[in-house]
Amino acid sequence: MFSMIRVATIDTSSQLASSFINSQRLWDRHMEMAKIGATPAGGVNRAALTALDNDARALFTRWAKDLEFPSSIDPMGNLFVRRPGLDLDAAPVMSGSHLDTQPSGGRFDGIYGVLCALEALQAIDAAGVKTRRPIEAAVWTNEEGVRFQPGCMGSLGFTHPQRLEQLLEAKDDDGVTLRQAVRTLKERIPEAVEQSPHRPVAAFVEAHIEQGPVLEQSGNTIGIVSGIQGTRRFHVEITGEDAHAGTTPRSRRKDALSAAVAMVSALEAVFHDDPDDVTRFTVGAFNVKPNAESVVPGYVMFSIDFRQPEETVIARLGDQVETLCQRNAGRCEVRVTQTSRTPPIRFEGLVPDTILNVTQQLNLSHMHIYSGAGHDAQHLFNICPTGMIFVPCKGGVSHNESEYATPADLADGARVLTDTLVQLANSPD
Repeated sequence: MFSMIRVATIDTSSQLASSFINSQRLWDRHMEMAKIGATPAGGVNRAALTALDNDARALFTRWAKDLEFPSSIDPMGNLFVRRPGLDLDAAPVMSGSHLDTQPSGGRFDGIYGVLCALEALQAIDAAGVKTRRPIEAAVWTNEEGVRFQPGCMGSLGFTHPQRLEQLLEAKDDDGVTLRQAVRTLKERIPEAVEQSPHRPVAAFVEAHIEQGPVLEQSGNTIGIVSGIQGTRRFHVEITGEDAHAGTTPRSRRKDALSAAVAMVSALEAVFHDDPDDVTRFTVGAFNVKPNAESVVPGYVMFSIDFRQPEETVIARLGDQVETLCQRNAGRCEVRVTQTSRTPPIRFEGLVPDTILNVTQQLNLSHMHIYSGAGHDAQHLFNICPTGMIFVPCKGGVSHNESEYATPADLADGARVLTDTLVQLANSPD
Protein backbone atom coordinates (compact mmCIF):
# COMPACT_ATOMS: atom_id res chain seq x y z
CA MET A 1 0.00 0.00 0.00
CA PHE A 2 1.26 3.46 -0.89
CA SER A 3 0.53 6.30 1.52
CA MET A 4 2.35 9.55 0.83
CA ILE A 5 1.71 12.92 2.44
CA ARG A 6 3.33 15.35 0.06
CA VAL A 7 1.14 17.38 -2.31
CA ALA A 8 2.14 18.44 -5.79
CA THR A 9 2.41 22.23 -6.00
CA ILE A 10 -0.14 24.11 -8.11
CA ASP A 11 1.47 26.27 -10.77
CA THR A 12 0.19 28.57 -13.50
CA SER A 13 0.92 26.10 -16.32
CA SER A 14 -1.54 23.57 -14.89
CA GLN A 15 -4.23 26.25 -14.56
CA LEU A 16 -3.66 27.10 -18.21
CA ALA A 17 -4.06 23.45 -19.17
CA SER A 18 -7.47 23.11 -17.49
CA SER A 19 -8.71 26.18 -19.32
CA PHE A 20 -8.28 24.28 -22.60
CA ILE A 21 -10.92 21.68 -21.72
CA ASN A 22 -13.62 21.74 -24.39
CA SER A 23 -16.97 20.72 -22.92
CA GLN A 24 -18.67 20.28 -26.29
CA ARG A 25 -15.86 18.14 -27.68
CA LEU A 26 -15.93 15.92 -24.61
CA TRP A 27 -19.71 15.53 -24.89
CA ASP A 28 -19.59 14.84 -28.63
CA ARG A 29 -17.08 12.04 -28.10
CA HIS A 30 -19.38 10.48 -25.52
CA MET A 31 -22.28 10.57 -27.96
CA GLU A 32 -20.16 9.18 -30.78
CA MET A 33 -18.86 6.35 -28.58
CA ALA A 34 -22.43 5.59 -27.42
CA LYS A 35 -23.42 4.70 -30.99
CA ILE A 36 -21.26 1.57 -30.77
CA GLY A 37 -23.50 -1.03 -29.16
CA ALA A 38 -26.40 1.41 -28.77
CA THR A 39 -29.64 -0.06 -27.39
CA PRO A 40 -33.19 1.04 -28.36
CA ALA A 41 -33.71 2.51 -24.89
CA GLY A 42 -30.71 4.82 -25.23
CA GLY A 43 -28.10 2.78 -23.42
CA VAL A 44 -25.14 0.67 -24.52
CA ASN A 45 -24.52 -3.09 -24.66
CA ARG A 46 -20.81 -3.59 -25.34
CA ALA A 47 -19.22 -6.63 -23.70
CA ALA A 48 -15.44 -6.80 -23.35
CA LEU A 49 -13.39 -7.77 -26.41
CA THR A 50 -16.44 -8.38 -28.58
CA ALA A 51 -16.51 -6.87 -32.06
CA LEU A 52 -18.34 -3.86 -30.62
CA ASP A 53 -15.80 -3.29 -27.86
CA ASN A 54 -13.00 -3.66 -30.40
CA ASP A 55 -14.73 -1.06 -32.58
CA ALA A 56 -14.89 1.30 -29.60
CA ARG A 57 -11.19 0.81 -28.91
CA ALA A 58 -10.38 1.36 -32.58
CA LEU A 59 -12.30 4.66 -32.49
CA PHE A 60 -10.44 5.72 -29.36
CA THR A 61 -7.13 4.82 -30.99
CA ARG A 62 -8.07 6.76 -34.11
CA TRP A 63 -8.82 9.87 -32.05
CA ALA A 64 -5.45 9.49 -30.34
CA LYS A 65 -3.68 9.06 -33.67
CA ASP A 66 -5.33 12.24 -34.98
CA LEU A 67 -3.74 14.01 -32.00
CA GLU A 68 -0.38 12.33 -32.74
CA PHE A 69 -0.43 10.37 -29.47
CA PRO A 70 1.02 6.85 -29.95
CA SER A 71 -0.90 3.78 -28.75
CA SER A 72 0.30 0.52 -27.22
CA ILE A 73 -1.34 -2.68 -26.05
CA ASP A 74 -0.30 -5.29 -23.49
CA PRO A 75 -1.01 -9.05 -23.31
CA MET A 76 -4.26 -8.46 -21.36
CA GLY A 77 -5.56 -6.18 -24.10
CA ASN A 78 -5.11 -3.09 -21.97
CA LEU A 79 -4.72 -0.11 -24.29
CA PHE A 80 -2.50 2.91 -23.56
CA VAL A 81 -2.28 6.30 -25.28
CA ARG A 82 0.83 8.30 -24.38
CA ARG A 83 1.80 11.95 -24.27
CA PRO A 84 5.60 11.90 -23.89
CA GLY A 85 7.38 13.68 -21.08
CA LEU A 86 10.75 15.39 -20.98
CA ASP A 87 12.31 12.49 -19.05
CA LEU A 88 12.12 9.53 -21.43
CA ASP A 89 12.96 7.07 -18.67
CA ALA A 90 10.44 8.32 -16.12
CA ALA A 91 7.48 6.15 -15.12
CA PRO A 92 4.22 7.57 -16.48
CA VAL A 93 1.30 9.12 -14.67
CA MET A 94 -1.82 7.27 -15.80
CA SER A 95 -5.52 8.01 -15.99
CA GLY A 96 -8.33 5.98 -17.47
CA SER A 97 -11.09 3.46 -16.97
CA HIS A 98 -12.96 1.06 -19.28
CA LEU A 99 -15.08 0.99 -22.45
CA ASP A 100 -16.98 -2.29 -21.84
CA THR A 101 -20.50 -2.10 -20.40
CA GLN A 102 -23.19 -4.12 -18.72
CA PRO A 103 -25.82 -5.68 -21.05
CA SER A 104 -28.16 -2.79 -20.25
CA GLY A 105 -25.42 -0.28 -19.51
CA GLY A 106 -25.27 3.48 -19.86
CA ARG A 107 -23.26 5.95 -21.87
CA PHE A 108 -20.99 7.19 -19.07
CA ASP A 109 -19.96 4.39 -16.67
CA GLY A 110 -16.27 3.78 -17.38
CA ILE A 111 -16.48 5.53 -20.74
CA TYR A 112 -16.24 8.90 -19.01
CA GLY A 113 -12.94 7.99 -17.36
CA VAL A 114 -11.41 7.02 -20.71
CA LEU A 115 -12.67 10.04 -22.66
CA CYS A 116 -11.88 12.39 -19.78
CA ALA A 117 -8.27 11.19 -19.83
CA LEU A 118 -8.03 11.74 -23.59
CA GLU A 119 -9.57 15.20 -23.24
CA ALA A 120 -7.01 16.01 -20.54
CA LEU A 121 -4.13 14.94 -22.78
CA GLN A 122 -5.49 17.08 -25.60
CA ALA A 123 -5.95 20.10 -23.31
CA ILE A 124 -2.44 19.77 -21.89
CA ASP A 125 -1.04 19.52 -25.39
CA ALA A 126 -3.04 22.52 -26.64
CA ALA A 127 -1.81 24.55 -23.69
CA GLY A 128 1.78 23.70 -24.60
CA VAL A 129 2.46 22.49 -21.07
CA LYS A 130 5.61 20.43 -20.67
CA THR A 131 5.71 17.67 -18.09
CA ARG A 132 8.71 15.79 -16.77
CA ARG A 133 6.88 12.48 -16.74
CA PRO A 134 4.83 11.09 -19.63
CA ILE A 135 1.06 10.98 -19.14
CA GLU A 136 -0.96 8.02 -20.41
CA ALA A 137 -4.68 7.44 -20.96
CA ALA A 138 -5.56 3.81 -20.22
CA VAL A 139 -8.39 1.56 -21.38
CA TRP A 140 -8.56 -1.40 -18.99
CA THR A 141 -9.95 -4.71 -20.26
CA ASN A 142 -13.14 -6.37 -18.98
CA GLU A 143 -13.84 -4.15 -15.99
CA GLU A 144 -17.50 -5.16 -15.86
CA GLY A 145 -16.84 -8.90 -15.75
CA VAL A 146 -19.77 -9.66 -18.07
CA ARG A 147 -18.01 -11.79 -20.68
CA PHE A 148 -15.07 -13.02 -18.61
CA GLN A 149 -14.65 -13.38 -14.85
CA PRO A 150 -13.48 -11.79 -12.67
CA GLY A 151 -14.27 -8.14 -13.27
CA CYS A 152 -11.49 -5.53 -13.40
CA MET A 153 -9.49 -8.27 -15.11
CA GLY A 154 -7.23 -6.03 -17.18
CA SER A 155 -6.02 -3.94 -14.27
CA LEU A 156 -5.67 -7.09 -12.15
CA GLY A 157 -3.38 -8.67 -14.74
CA PHE A 158 -1.37 -5.46 -15.08
CA THR A 159 -0.73 -5.11 -11.35
CA HIS A 160 -0.40 -8.83 -10.53
CA PRO A 161 1.78 -10.30 -13.32
CA GLN A 162 1.96 -13.65 -11.50
CA ARG A 163 -1.72 -14.13 -12.40
CA LEU A 164 -1.34 -13.18 -16.07
CA GLU A 165 -1.32 -16.69 -17.56
CA GLN A 166 -4.25 -17.83 -15.43
CA LEU A 167 -6.33 -14.81 -16.47
CA LEU A 168 -5.51 -15.27 -20.15
CA GLU A 169 -7.01 -18.78 -19.99
CA ALA A 170 -10.38 -17.52 -18.69
CA LYS A 171 -13.21 -18.57 -21.03
CA ASP A 172 -16.49 -16.98 -21.99
CA ASP A 173 -19.76 -18.92 -22.36
CA ASP A 174 -18.78 -19.96 -25.87
CA GLY A 175 -15.41 -21.36 -24.81
CA VAL A 176 -13.37 -18.47 -26.23
CA THR A 177 -10.36 -17.67 -24.06
CA LEU A 178 -9.28 -14.18 -23.14
CA ARG A 179 -6.00 -14.88 -24.94
CA GLN A 180 -7.88 -15.58 -28.18
CA ALA A 181 -10.06 -12.50 -27.75
CA VAL A 182 -7.02 -10.26 -27.21
CA ARG A 183 -5.45 -11.66 -30.38
CA THR A 184 -8.54 -10.59 -32.32
CA LEU A 185 -8.36 -7.11 -30.77
CA LYS A 186 -4.72 -6.71 -31.79
CA GLU A 187 -5.65 -7.56 -35.37
CA ARG A 188 -8.30 -4.81 -35.22
CA ILE A 189 -5.85 -2.11 -34.08
CA PRO A 190 -2.47 -3.02 -35.65
CA GLU A 191 -1.13 0.50 -35.03
CA ALA A 192 -0.98 -0.22 -31.28
CA VAL A 193 2.53 -1.51 -30.53
CA GLU A 194 3.22 -4.34 -28.09
CA GLN A 195 3.65 -3.20 -24.50
CA SER A 196 5.10 -4.90 -21.42
CA PRO A 197 2.54 -6.73 -19.28
CA HIS A 198 3.80 -4.95 -16.18
CA ARG A 199 5.79 -1.76 -15.71
CA PRO A 200 6.29 1.00 -13.15
CA VAL A 201 3.58 3.66 -12.79
CA ALA A 202 4.23 6.93 -10.95
CA ALA A 203 0.59 7.61 -10.07
CA PHE A 204 -2.92 6.73 -11.24
CA VAL A 205 -6.09 8.85 -11.26
CA GLU A 206 -9.48 7.52 -12.36
CA ALA A 207 -12.34 9.87 -13.20
CA HIS A 208 -15.82 8.35 -12.96
CA ILE A 209 -19.48 9.13 -12.54
CA GLU A 210 -20.45 8.53 -8.92
CA GLN A 211 -23.02 5.77 -9.65
CA GLY A 212 -24.86 6.88 -6.54
CA PRO A 213 -27.00 9.85 -5.39
CA VAL A 214 -24.74 11.53 -2.81
CA LEU A 215 -23.14 14.25 -4.96
CA GLU A 216 -26.40 15.22 -6.61
CA GLN A 217 -28.28 15.35 -3.31
CA SER A 218 -25.55 17.43 -1.64
CA GLY A 219 -25.23 19.85 -4.56
CA ASN A 220 -21.51 19.19 -4.95
CA THR A 221 -19.80 18.90 -8.32
CA ILE A 222 -16.64 16.99 -7.41
CA GLY A 223 -16.30 13.93 -5.20
CA ILE A 224 -12.80 13.27 -3.88
CA VAL A 225 -12.89 9.53 -3.33
CA SER A 226 -11.54 8.42 0.03
CA GLY A 227 -11.77 4.66 -0.56
CA ILE A 228 -13.52 1.66 -2.11
CA GLN A 229 -15.41 -0.96 -0.14
CA GLY A 230 -14.37 -4.59 -0.30
CA THR A 231 -16.10 -7.25 -2.37
CA ARG A 232 -16.53 -11.00 -2.36
CA ARG A 233 -18.21 -12.84 -5.23
CA PHE A 234 -19.39 -16.45 -5.43
CA HIS A 235 -20.99 -18.85 -7.90
CA VAL A 236 -23.38 -21.39 -6.36
CA GLU A 237 -24.21 -24.49 -8.43
CA ILE A 238 -27.07 -26.77 -7.36
CA THR A 239 -27.41 -30.17 -9.01
CA GLY A 240 -30.65 -32.09 -8.61
CA GLU A 241 -32.53 -34.19 -11.11
CA ASP A 242 -34.76 -33.33 -14.05
CA ALA A 243 -38.22 -34.83 -13.55
CA HIS A 244 -41.72 -34.76 -15.00
CA ALA A 245 -43.72 -31.91 -13.44
CA GLY A 246 -46.98 -33.86 -13.53
CA THR A 247 -45.96 -37.31 -12.36
CA THR A 248 -43.14 -36.85 -9.84
CA PRO A 249 -44.33 -36.46 -6.22
CA ARG A 250 -42.69 -33.86 -4.04
CA SER A 251 -41.14 -36.49 -1.77
CA ARG A 252 -39.13 -37.90 -4.68
CA ARG A 253 -38.07 -34.65 -6.30
CA LYS A 254 -34.55 -33.27 -6.34
CA ASP A 255 -35.71 -29.78 -7.25
CA ALA A 256 -32.67 -27.57 -7.77
CA LEU A 257 -34.77 -24.43 -8.05
CA SER A 258 -36.56 -25.01 -4.73
CA ALA A 259 -33.19 -25.57 -3.08
CA ALA A 260 -31.79 -22.39 -4.66
CA VAL A 261 -34.75 -20.34 -3.43
CA ALA A 262 -34.22 -21.66 0.10
CA MET A 263 -30.52 -20.80 -0.08
CA VAL A 264 -31.15 -17.25 -1.28
CA SER A 265 -33.76 -16.68 1.44
CA ALA A 266 -31.35 -17.91 4.12
CA LEU A 267 -28.51 -15.79 2.75
CA GLU A 268 -30.65 -12.66 2.60
CA ALA A 269 -31.73 -13.13 6.22
CA VAL A 270 -28.08 -13.13 7.32
CA PHE A 271 -26.66 -10.50 4.96
CA HIS A 272 -29.53 -8.03 5.38
CA ASP A 273 -29.33 -8.12 9.16
CA ASP A 274 -27.70 -4.71 9.07
CA PRO A 275 -29.55 -1.85 10.80
CA ASP A 276 -27.38 0.77 9.08
CA ASP A 277 -27.93 -0.73 5.59
CA VAL A 278 -24.18 -0.79 4.93
CA THR A 279 -23.77 -4.32 3.59
CA ARG A 280 -24.75 -4.75 -0.06
CA PHE A 281 -25.91 -8.27 -1.02
CA THR A 282 -27.03 -9.11 -4.56
CA VAL A 283 -27.98 -12.24 -6.47
CA GLY A 284 -27.51 -10.87 -9.96
CA ALA A 285 -27.36 -13.98 -12.15
CA PHE A 286 -29.81 -16.89 -11.87
CA ASN A 287 -29.69 -19.66 -14.47
CA VAL A 288 -32.16 -22.55 -14.44
CA LYS A 289 -31.91 -25.70 -16.53
CA PRO A 290 -33.62 -27.12 -18.49
CA ASN A 291 -35.84 -24.04 -18.04
CA ALA A 292 -38.93 -25.83 -19.37
CA GLU A 293 -42.45 -25.35 -18.01
CA SER A 294 -43.20 -29.04 -17.52
CA VAL A 295 -39.85 -30.12 -16.07
CA VAL A 296 -38.71 -30.03 -12.45
CA PRO A 297 -35.41 -28.11 -12.70
CA GLY A 298 -32.37 -30.31 -12.24
CA TYR A 299 -29.73 -27.57 -12.23
CA VAL A 300 -29.42 -23.99 -11.03
CA MET A 301 -26.48 -21.61 -10.90
CA PHE A 302 -26.71 -18.26 -9.15
CA SER A 303 -24.19 -15.58 -8.35
CA ILE A 304 -23.54 -13.72 -5.12
CA ASP A 305 -22.03 -10.24 -5.00
CA PHE A 306 -21.64 -8.64 -1.60
CA ARG A 307 -19.76 -5.56 -0.54
CA GLN A 308 -18.77 -4.01 2.75
CA PRO A 309 -16.25 -1.37 3.89
CA GLU A 310 -14.96 -3.42 6.86
CA GLU A 311 -12.66 -6.38 6.22
CA THR A 312 -13.72 -8.19 9.41
CA VAL A 313 -17.36 -8.13 8.30
CA ILE A 314 -16.41 -9.26 4.78
CA ALA A 315 -14.60 -12.25 6.27
CA ARG A 316 -17.36 -13.12 8.76
CA LEU A 317 -20.24 -12.99 6.29
CA GLY A 318 -18.42 -14.47 3.33
CA ASP A 319 -17.26 -17.44 5.36
CA GLN A 320 -20.92 -18.33 6.05
CA VAL A 321 -21.95 -18.63 2.40
CA GLU A 322 -21.05 -22.29 1.87
CA THR A 323 -22.47 -23.40 5.22
CA LEU A 324 -25.82 -21.71 4.57
CA CYS A 325 -26.03 -23.19 1.07
CA GLN A 326 -25.21 -26.72 2.25
CA ARG A 327 -27.75 -26.41 5.06
CA ASN A 328 -30.53 -25.59 2.59
CA ALA A 329 -29.60 -27.97 -0.24
CA GLY A 330 -32.25 -30.56 0.66
CA ARG A 331 -31.83 -33.64 -1.53
CA CYS A 332 -29.62 -31.79 -4.02
CA GLU A 333 -25.87 -31.39 -4.21
CA VAL A 334 -24.33 -27.93 -4.04
CA ARG A 335 -20.94 -26.51 -4.95
CA VAL A 336 -19.87 -23.02 -3.88
CA THR A 337 -16.96 -21.32 -5.65
CA GLN A 338 -15.54 -17.97 -4.63
CA THR A 339 -14.77 -16.18 -7.90
CA SER A 340 -13.10 -13.07 -6.49
CA ARG A 341 -12.21 -11.26 -3.30
CA THR A 342 -11.07 -7.66 -3.10
CA PRO A 343 -10.23 -6.02 0.24
CA PRO A 344 -11.47 -2.52 1.09
CA ILE A 345 -8.96 0.24 0.48
CA ARG A 346 -8.42 3.86 1.45
CA PHE A 347 -6.94 6.51 -0.83
CA GLU A 348 -4.53 8.71 1.10
CA GLY A 349 -1.60 11.00 0.46
CA LEU A 350 -0.27 12.39 -2.79
CA VAL A 351 -3.10 11.79 -5.25
CA PRO A 352 -6.23 12.63 -3.24
CA ASP A 353 -4.44 15.56 -1.62
CA THR A 354 -3.49 16.92 -5.04
CA ILE A 355 -7.06 16.43 -6.30
CA LEU A 356 -8.34 18.40 -3.31
CA ASN A 357 -5.81 21.17 -3.82
CA VAL A 358 -6.67 21.47 -7.53
CA THR A 359 -10.42 21.42 -6.85
CA GLN A 360 -10.04 24.27 -4.38
CA GLN A 361 -7.91 26.23 -6.83
CA LEU A 362 -10.65 25.83 -9.46
CA ASN A 363 -13.25 26.92 -6.90
CA LEU A 364 -15.50 23.91 -7.49
CA SER A 365 -17.91 22.61 -4.86
CA HIS A 366 -16.65 19.33 -3.49
CA MET A 367 -16.78 16.71 -0.78
CA HIS A 368 -14.99 13.55 0.29
CA ILE A 369 -16.94 10.46 -0.70
CA TYR A 370 -16.66 6.68 -0.37
CA SER A 371 -17.14 4.43 -3.38
CA GLY A 372 -19.66 1.62 -3.12
CA ALA A 373 -18.67 0.27 -6.55
CA GLY A 374 -15.44 -1.43 -7.48
CA HIS A 375 -13.09 0.20 -9.98
CA ASP A 376 -9.80 -0.48 -11.75
CA ALA A 377 -8.22 2.00 -9.34
CA GLN A 378 -8.47 -0.59 -6.56
CA HIS A 379 -5.83 -2.70 -8.34
CA LEU A 380 -3.56 0.22 -9.33
CA PHE A 381 -3.61 1.11 -5.63
CA ASN A 382 -1.33 -1.91 -5.07
CA ILE A 383 1.54 -0.54 -7.16
CA CYS A 384 1.41 3.27 -7.04
CA PRO A 385 -0.20 6.32 -5.39
CA THR A 386 -3.82 6.30 -6.54
CA GLY A 387 -7.01 8.34 -6.31
CA MET A 388 -10.37 8.92 -7.95
CA ILE A 389 -12.52 11.87 -9.02
CA PHE A 390 -16.31 11.49 -9.00
CA VAL A 391 -18.87 13.68 -10.78
CA PRO A 392 -22.64 13.45 -10.24
CA CYS A 393 -25.00 11.24 -12.22
CA LYS A 394 -28.73 11.89 -12.45
CA GLY A 395 -30.67 10.20 -9.66
CA GLY A 396 -27.62 8.14 -8.79
CA VAL A 397 -28.69 5.72 -11.56
CA SER A 398 -26.01 3.53 -13.18
CA HIS A 399 -25.77 0.10 -14.85
CA ASN A 400 -28.95 1.28 -16.50
CA GLU A 401 -29.79 2.58 -19.96
CA SER A 402 -31.11 5.83 -18.49
CA GLU A 403 -27.75 6.68 -16.90
CA TYR A 404 -27.01 10.40 -17.40
CA ALA A 405 -24.47 13.06 -16.47
CA THR A 406 -24.55 16.70 -17.55
CA PRO A 407 -21.99 18.14 -19.98
CA ALA A 408 -21.08 20.79 -17.39
CA ASP A 409 -20.29 18.26 -14.67
CA LEU A 410 -18.30 16.09 -17.06
CA ALA A 411 -16.24 19.12 -18.12
CA ASP A 412 -15.60 20.21 -14.52
CA GLY A 413 -14.34 16.74 -13.67
CA ALA A 414 -12.06 16.91 -16.71
CA ARG A 415 -10.66 20.25 -15.52
CA VAL A 416 -9.80 18.78 -12.14
CA LEU A 417 -8.24 15.73 -13.78
CA THR A 418 -6.18 17.83 -16.19
CA ASP A 419 -4.57 19.99 -13.53
CA THR A 420 -4.07 16.99 -11.26
CA LEU A 421 -2.25 15.06 -13.99
CA VAL A 422 0.06 17.98 -14.75
CA GLN A 423 0.95 18.39 -11.09
CA LEU A 424 1.59 14.69 -10.61
CA ALA A 425 3.67 14.51 -13.80
CA ASN A 426 5.85 17.36 -12.52
CA SER A 427 6.03 16.29 -8.89
CA PRO A 428 9.36 15.24 -7.39
CA ASP A 429 10.17 11.56 -6.88
